[in-house]
Amino acid sequence: MPQTLRVVQLNIGSLIEADWHSRRHEIVAWLEKLAPDVVCLQEVWESEAQENTAGWIADELSKSGSDWHWAFGGFGVSAFIPDPTLLFGSAVLSRWPIEHSEAWRLPFADGAPKIVSLIPWELLHVRTAGIDFFSTHLSPAPTDGLHRILQVDAIDDHIKTVRGDKDSHVFGSNRQGMPAILCGDFNAEPDSDEIRFLTSLSPLNGKTTFYQDAWRVAGADGPGYTQDWRDNPTSAELNLHRKRIDYVFVGDAFKREGSAGRVLDCEIVFNTKLTGVMASDHSGLCVDVLWLNRPE
Repeated sequence: MPQTLRVVQLNIGSLIEADWHSRRHEIVAWLEKLAPDVVCLQEVWESEAQENTAGWIADELSKSGSDWHWAFGGFGVSAFIPDPTLLFGSAVLSRWPIEHSEAWRLPFADGAPKIVSLIPWELLHVRTAGIDFFSTHLSPAPTDGLHRILQVDAIDDHIKTVRGDKDSHVFGSNRQGMPAILCGDFNAEPDSDEIRFLTSLSPLNGKTTFYQDAWRVAGADGPGYTQDWRDNPTSAELNLHRKRIDYVFVGDAFKREGSAGRVLDCEIVFNTKLTGVMASDHSGLCVDVLWLNRPE
């Protein structure tokens, strides 16, 4: 059996949606079922009165006997919630120790409404087991494409800066190591300019880039909706239309030693109840990626 990396992506909705104290057990139940190696989460929060929601999940998973490590990148939202200690952002959980983490706020266009300008749309970088993971959350409204275009441009710049020459290719040789993996709630559908840019289908501001959209290259037949009011009562209560807005992107696998970075499978998860409640208003993704020299 080929050596693989299993990545899970989920917006946990822990700040906005109700009933976190029940939903968190549903998230743990799903993660125990899926047995991932790395988990990328959005809408994670902490405060002086509330332990970090991703940290709680990692601690629960560790009770099974396997240590889990985690990193959080968040910023204040006191403009909306009157608690100066509350931080809101993304997290990455890993079976391996965290080697490095750093978070950045993402830009937005002039004249942005408060929901865009005062909430920290962010990108978190975590290096674990030698792989660069990025967890992100972009501006939410369907009409926020102007802001999201600036955000995906900034994300690509950050990734290229972090990666340096790791993704360069010399003719006649193979690339070494794993490509970067970018996960998140992008709030953008597959045919948007934002996603088309990330998947090399359209240039943006005179530049191009390329990441594999895991669902596009290895998912089952069908639209791959990650918000669907027909199956998710929380999405129905919010009156959200059906859409695919959550992604796992894997960097360019071309000519990598041992076919590292090949996306083998992508599955929609967190889309049914295991403990009696839905985990979030989002479904998540479970992605298997070929990984040469996977460590124990």
